[in-house]
Amino acid sequence: MPRSSASSAVSRRRFLAATGAVSLGAALSACGSGDAPDPSQPVSKADIAAAMKEPTELTFWTWVPNIDKEVALFHAKYPAVKVKVVNVGQGVTHYTKLRTAIKAGRGAPDIAQIEYQAIPTFTITDSLLDLSLYGASWLEGKFVDWTWDQVSSPGGQVWAIPQDTGPMGLLYREDIFAEHDIQVPRTWEEFAEAARKLHRADPGVYLTNLAANEAAAWHGLLWQAGAKPYDLSGKRDIAINVDDSISRKLGAYWGGLAEEGVISADPDFTDSWYAGLNRGKYAAWVSAAWGPAFLSGSAKATSGKWRAAPLPQWDLTMPTSGNWGGSSSAVVKSTRNPIAAAQFAQFLNTDPASTAMLATEQSLFPATNALLYEDAFIGATPSFYGGQKVNQVFADISTTISNTFQWPPFLDQAATDWTETVGKSFADRTDTGAALGAWQQRLATYARGQGFTVSS
Repeated sequence: MPRSSASSAVSRRRFLAATGAVSLGAALSACGSGDAPDPSQPVSKADIAAAMKEPTELTFWTWVPNIDKEVALFHAKYPAVKVKVVNVGQGVTHYTKLRTAIKAGRGAPDIAQIEYQAIPTFTITDSLLDLSLYGASWLEGKFVDWTWDQVSSPGGQVWAIPQDTGPMGLLYREDIFAEHDIQVPRTWEEFAEAARKLHRADPGVYLTNLAANEAAAWHGLLWQAGAKPYDLSGKRDIAINVDDSISRKLGAYWGGLAEEGVISADPDFTDSWYAGLNRGKYAAWVSAAWGPAFLSGSAKATSGKWRAAPLPQWDLTMPTSGNWGGSSSAVVKSTRNPIAAAQFAQFLNTDPASTAMLATEQSLFPATNALLYEDAFIGATPSFYGGQKVNQVFADISTTISNTFQWPPFLDQAATDWTETVGKSFADRTDTGAALGAWQQRLATYARGQGFTVSS
């Protein structure tokens, strides 16, 4: 889902070298009366049934508004388990408070909302409960395959339950395209030509804005292009390739358009950016599946004028996209009630009524296959998009996303360094190729300073 500010969009994670998280064995031994489950063995159905009848209090940290409605569904099924919803902030505020509580060994929630890109930051510090021991492995088939790879590991561990996603697509102003006889670009080459044509015709309008502060969108574009900027092996070996051939191709493309002045590089999620959307400064927005709902609330003056399409392609014979956004529900390893916490995370994100409510009440784009292809969902025809079946567009896009993209355990640093190098090159219309090299060097230096063995 969209971020509330530019700073939270690009600086969400702060790497911790160590935490004070309670070990899995200790957490399980404190989970209630009687013998604790063996932390190396799956919990039995009988253990789960018994735990869900025990009076229990859980704390859930999330920024999703009005999620108490979904929690009420859980309470109706498991009246003995009470879940307290707490919003400690969004973005960097949320993660900073979570890490602080985990390191302190007190005050951490039982369950926390964590975005996909932030999961490695917590798994590398051994802060999350392996939910595969609590029945989560059986849920894999319920979710879009690439989302499951974002929350699990090759060893079979499951670190969180997918909640929502952000397949990337193109939102565009049909009226501006029609006025300037621009066809929806199928390739990035066509996109560049359209950008030049539009800006020549009307210098006050840009085909799109590539925000100089939006590292998340850049990572989504890397994902679409097939890049593998990070490859973590174990906990201390990482390959960093943010300046490889694919990255340089993207840099030359977007940096070139920025240097030509045919796209803008305004900071996003700012007052001026919102104003630009409303007055037609941007004829398109490279966005994600949460974008349609977000835009309909932020650019009301343009209702009925927008449409959705897949991203332009590098290779039309192999349609692909990337992901920007989306989050999961993870159980913090220090919880005293691992069974109940694990069951809540699973219920929230798999129960049909709960997942439907997340999509309709909070406009989260589904991670479950059942809802993603539910007729009422994909058949919706919002008037803001001229009656187009926008959900269908993004559901189809979701099937084209690779499941091999990985995140580093220090994405906050990667985002900060990107903004100060590559993003700055867009804003200043300077050499993006040199900026990519600087980003690679800065990030590799940082990683080595944190004790990682770095290769490229």
